[in-house]
Amino acid sequence: MLRVSLTFDGGSRGNPGPAYGSYLLQSRTPALPDRRLKRLRFGRGTNNEAEYWTLVAGLKDLRSTLAAAGLRPADVELTVRGDSQLVLSQLKGEWKAKDARMRRHRDETLDLLDGFGKVHLVHQPRARSVRTLGH
Repeated sequence: MLRVSLTFDGGSRGNPGPAYGSYLLQSRTPALPDRRLKRLRFGRGTNNEAEYWTLVAGLKDLRSTLAAAGLRPADVELTVRGDSQLVLSQLKGEWKAKDARMRRHRDETLDLLDGFGKVHLVHQPRARSVRTLGH
């Protein structure tokens, strides 16, 4: 099974405000780029929305990259790392998504995670996200 790591972080200047994010895809699989860092700018949103938007962008990028390499998500063990307790806890089903917008973001993300061979959702300290992604 191929191992891929996706580290994500999003935020906004003001809450809501101009939203941004970045993600890092890493893999030691020769068929995939070994490291891809993307920085993103979104419209106006909350910190939590920016976290979801960034994770969704990373998952879409990963799925596209796998398809271009002729690989299937089912053959991938994916580790998703982030410092957003809210996003990761909602995805794990530990916390409810009470707001309709958050439910839509959660459901879209779960749809993108569906089909991977294994998925590990890992909460990491903020300092590690900053070291990895630069913000």
